[in-house]
Amino acid sequence: MKGEAAGSGPEKVPAYSWYALGVLVLIYVLNFIDRQILSILANDIKADLGVEDDYLGFLYGTAFAVFYALFGIPLGKLADSWKRVRLMSLGLALWSTMTALSGFAKNATTLTVARIGVGVGEATASPSAYSLISDWFPARLRATALAIYSSGLYIGGGISLLIGGLIVENWNAAYPGGGPLGLVGWQAAFLAVGIPGLVLALWVLTLREPVRGAIDGLPTPEDPEPFRGFVRELFQVIPPFTVFGAAARGTGALVVNLCGAAFFAAVAWALWLWTGVFEQWLFLGVGYYAVFSWTMGLRARDLPTYRLTWGSPAFLCVILGYGTVAFMAYAASYWGAPYAERALGADKTELGWFLGAPGAVAGFLGVILGGRMADYLLERRPEGRVWVILFGLVMPLPAMWVAYTTSDVAVFYVGAFLAQLLSASALGAAAASSQALVLPRMRGLATATFFLATTLIGLGLGPFMAGYVSATNGDDLSLGVLSTFVAAPFGFILLVAALKLVPQAAATVVERARDAGEEV
Repeated sequence: MKGEAAGSGPEKVPAYSWYALGVLVLIYVLNFIDRQILSILANDIKADLGVEDDYLGFLYGTAFAVFYALFGIPLGKLADSWKRVRLMSLGLALWSTMTALSGFAKNATTLTVARIGVGVGEATASPSAYSLISDWFPARLRATALAIYSSGLYIGGGISLLIGGLIVENWNAAYPGGGPLGLVGWQAAFLAVGIPGLVLALWVLTLREPVRGAIDGLPTPEDPEPFRGFVRELFQVIPPFTVFGAAARGTGALVVNLCGAAFFAAVAWALWLWTGVFEQWLFLGVGYYAVFSWTMGLRARDLPTYRLTWGSPAFLCVILGYGTVAFMAYAASYWGAPYAERALGADKTELGWFLGAPGAVAGFLGVILGGRMADYLLERRPEGRVWVILFGLVMPLPAMWVAYTTSDVAVFYVGAFLAQLLSASALGAAAASSQALVLPRMRGLATATFFLATTLIGLGLGPFMAGYVSATNGDDLSLGVLSTFVAAPFGFILLVAALKLVPQAAATVVERARDAGEEV
């Protein structure tokens, strides 16, 4: 077997696979409703809690992203060793509960803690889903299937504006002084989107667990001790336990770990002094140090997985290249509604219908068409999927520029629609590319690593940068969002390199794993 040859024939996909994929899409829709509803609520939260745009960017991005990314690592390991269906159900119940509890927040600290809980719960979803999809669909259809799953991101993100806008305006109209329990509109919105997830969690439990790796001709037996690896990864990635994990590997590993901690602490401290924002750099400093610690530990205890992920230039170019797409896309997606409300005079209901609903359609079409094109090009060129990622990086830029420089709200809606459509095209291709570069047993961790780039780079930095630039330039959200274009040249260089590196890496997955000590 080389690359994606196994499982790439014309065999028919069972109807159950499509049904199960539909359930996963519903989960992802709710995932992003709970995550993205913060956008339409941002101006109300700002007024009620007395916070600034940089905090709102931190709340949406970094507070969520760091814990989503860090817990995604041990939970990705658990997805590689335990029942993925059960893991998703438990995670869905957790993040839905924390979303509902956000509705009772009375200050920024409480809302931040609830947001952290949402991040931890949602970290179960995609590692489990990506692994399940890779076992339900043959390689020739994985980019398409992953793109369909990923469409939930855009559907959920889009309709969250519509749902949130309707709830806030109707609640505040009915209870102008606050409703039951003193809740105002934005708090009621959190409750309304959080509670249904508890019902969906029960439905998820009815899904059947596929045999891991069977569709690729590499059936993998169940791990008799699935939680041992999870606990080990947890201690390798969550400070301060990371120090003890490093010490257990020897004096040299401990010294490297402490040097890494000092380096990230120094960088975080310098950025705090430069920007005056403490929470952002504290969270990111801890996050980057934790990932560094985990990576060093992974190299020591699972060299084949390390070599095929962190040790693979092709894998890194793909995930970091897509991270720059996410950097700009998350900023534009989150700040679109607050910008139109403040700068262009749109009301929340209008934003739901003309920004949220079309955005859902645009994202859905973009991710599906991009995934299908990625599979089409892969049949003709080994680097075909990477071309689609590159397209998703470059083509949205003119549309974003028009959207955030016009004074006409209708032009803004058109520009935002096109930017969403074009940037969404990259996701299925990037996800499938990352999965193609590892063995079946590594897919959960590969997905978690892929999402480190989209979260700690894209989500953790993009929305905050836009909010910080806005807050320090007279609440100029136009300048804030457009400042994220700084990421585009870096992404372009990484993806051009990926065009050269991915074909050879995908064709030699098994050989490189064997060279690192894997028994295949």
